Amino acid sequence: MYPPSDYDTHGNLKTPFLFWCILLLQARTWFVLVLAAASRQQGDAILGVFYPDRDNFWFGLLPGVPAALAFMISGRRHLYPRLWSAWRWLLNAAQGGVLAWQIVLLWLGEELTGITLTLLIADIFALWWLCTSRRLRDYFTLSRE
Repeated sequence: MYPPSDYDTHGNLKTPFLFWCILLLQARTWFVLVLAAASRQQGDAILGVFYPDRDNFWFGLLPGVPAALAFMISGRRHLYPRLWSAWRWLLNAAQGGVLAWQIVLLWLGEELTGITLTLLIADIFALWWLCTSRRLRDYFTLSRE
């Protein structure tokens, strides 16, 4: 179905590039945290720009946990085939949670800015791609040797 160059040494599909992008999108709060920690003097100011409400910051760390763990176990997914095949659904649930959280915040009166709208559209696309991509589904289905 796919060219031979799309498979790794274990006979499993290589990671789609868009999957890495979506993992970064899900872990965006962790990225801001690392960025703030790296710039010690301006760290609090950076967090204040992206997350003026600290409660949103702490809640934003939650959906990044499955994404960060997916980064870590993706290279060894052949060792944990059941966990890996279930991980796709966990990532879908996390993305759905992020999208629902954004919609609730907008409904409760958060201002719709360009960044908010861009993230909302990106999250809708990410959820759609996670749910419908045949290549991603095949990526999470490991070959049985």
